[in-house]
Amino acid sequence: MIRTYLFKNGALLLTFMVLLLLACSTSKRGLFAKKTAHEEYAGRIADAGLQETALGSLWFSAAEKALSRPLSITLPYSENGYFAAARPDAAGYLFPARRGEKVHIAVNIKPPGSLLLFADLWEPGRDNSSPSLLAAADTSTRVLEYEVERDGQLLLRLQPELLRSGQYTLTITTAPSLAFPVPGKTRHRIGSFWGDARDAGARQHEGIDIFGAFRTPVVAAADGYITNAGQNNLGGKVVFLRPSGKHYTLYYAHLDSQLVSTGQHVRTGDTLGLMGNTGNARTTPTHLHFGIYTGSGAVDPLPFVNTRRAAPDPVRASTDMLDSNVRNTTATTLRNTPAGNSEAVDRLPPNQLMQVLAATGNWYKVALPDKREGFVQSTAISGRPYASRKIANDLPLLDAPDSATAIKTTIPSGSSVRLLGKDGDYHFVSYGEQKGWLQW
Repeated sequence: MIRTYLFKNGALLLTFMVLLLLACSTSKRGLFAKKTAHEEYAGRIADAGLQETALGSLWFSAAEKALSRPLSITLPYSENGYFAAARPDAAGYLFPARRGEKVHIAVNIKPPGSLLLFADLWEPGRDNSSPSLLAAADTSTRVLEYEVERDGQLLLRLQPELLRSGQYTLTITTAPSLAFPVPGKTRHRIGSFWGDARDAGARQHEGIDIFGAFRTPVVAAADGYITNAGQNNLGGKVVFLRPSGKHYTLYYAHLDSQLVSTGQHVRTGDTLGLMGNTGNARTTPTHLHFGIYTGSGAVDPLPFVNTRRAAPDPVRASTDMLDSNVRNTTATTLRNTPAGNSEAVDRLPPNQLMQVLAATGNWYKVALPDKREGFVQSTAISGRPYASRKIANDLPLLDAPDSATAIKTTIPSGSSVRLLGKDGDYHFVSYGEQKGWLQW
């Protein structure tokens, strides 16, 4: 990730081919009608014969890396990042999601229109299987919404087109997929949650209890139809609502009265009944028991209707460091998630060289010379040299921290270099206008 890739042979021809590729229309029919924008672009790279070039190969490798080795985050999440034209790259984000939530992903490009950025949402593979594509953002709006159908992990991949640079802001938030079953202007509170003990621990609560004033209206949380408006021992007066196009049923219980009938079609916000104390709630404060039932049983309804969602932490780390080579001023921990209590990837010695890929909160997402990625606290990072050194013998200035890599120039003995960072036995230095690696 740190080194610059040079394409010395046929670079002009290769650049021309890529620019011609970028100018081609993405509008295809037939076989390509159902492909995502990323798949269409990948197909055009292959059709142009670029997949076997160093540039094309790196682009495909980056796409695979983002899916196989993503970094972990928690929602809500926001980051400012940068993709460089000289370095084909992609970013992968793995995060937990709850059934019933609507995940909202937005990507803004700076400057607008400076590059195509593909955003695809995946379900990670199980038992060594490949991930499954769930949704893809439109490349013109770069907005993606997805309603989570089961608890688990989701995987987002961001990847830019070839030979274009640009800064981006990624924001991932969640929202309820259903409307709240009590009108928003009504005073109400959730006083009992999924899994709470009932009947001295004999059973668990299969829903949420929303408390309010006697005969408070309860409303349809979605468009649909009434499958049953009846009565039972536990729920008293109840209403079952089947949302249109869904494979679950909404359950409203303890109503004082029902204002709909079986078979009736309703719209979101229509009043279904009035809150009460019927059934086994005769001795409790007035409330609505709200549940959701699937073919395999009840599920937690809170993610479906919870309107209290936190906003992402603002990015406080300086974005001036984006795409820069930096070092840590003291020993610091490289983490898999931008949180102080998250899994440690490695303990980095002082002055370890790294490249800043993105900023989130008070953290930087960075890449090490060995291509490992992770998060470090921004307060531990500096982009300034930490020392100067006079070279005692002629030394080759290397392109990467590897003795087999290309030699950029030879620094003569007696010359002074500025130390910018290190990686093992190699030191990243500046010599005049050039930067590279020395070993001593």
